[in-house]
Amino acid sequence: MTKAEGIEAGPSGRLPKPRELKARLEAERRGGAFLVFRDPDEEQVIVPLDDGSLTVGRHEDNDIALTWDKQVSRLHAQVERIKNDWCLHDEGLSRNGSFVNGERVAGKRRLADGDRLCFGATPMIYRAPSVSRAESTVGLDHSIAAVPLSETKRRVLIALARPMAASAFAPPATNQTIAEEVSLSVDAVKAHLRALYEQFGISDLPQNEKRATLAATALVNAVIAPHEF
Repeated sequence: MTKAEGIEAGPSGRLPKPRELKARLEAERRGGAFLVFRDPDEEQVIVPLDDGSLTVGRHEDNDIALTWDKQVSRLHAQVERIKNDWCLHDEGLSRNGSFVNGERVAGKRRLADGDRLCFGATPMIYRAPSVSRAESTVGLDHSIAAVPLSETKRRVLIALARPMAASAFAPPATNQTIAEEVSLSVDAVKAHLRALYEQFGISDLPQNEKRATLAATALVNAVIAPHEF
């Protein structure tokens, strides 16, 4: 097991606060790349990647200062923009290394949306939502809470959002996991999800974005409540 693989992202067993989910959705709507992680108090931190290069390290003068993490070197790594891409750069700057999706970085590593970075004992998620993603994301709307749901659809939605309710870094549940929780076939789960996409007005989103958008929108707009998990 590498240093990165043994680290859980996000706090254990605590529901993300609505304002945290809202902040992430707003950051995604802006369309620019950003990093998201938690500080020692388990509060969410979002760092927009607007400049050409940001340093990561334990010393307080770094752009991303992880002063609490003793496994992080004083100057640990750089996150830098090269044309339209962001890269993680660690050429021996750190003692314990920098990781992307569990693999130690030697030199430069181009980052992709959703990559899990780890510096010392601090995991981060890299997000790079596209302009089209930002424009098509469902906005916060109080009327969403009034969307009528059958009991079965509500159970499917709760099962879908359960991992994200437990950790803001987690992806939504798979169809198989939902099927096992609500005692339906996978085909039935898919049918209910398609209906939910229509009800929430997100059918036109790319297929790989619908699930997370549906779950996050339901959580932010209190379609499902914490006591239902």
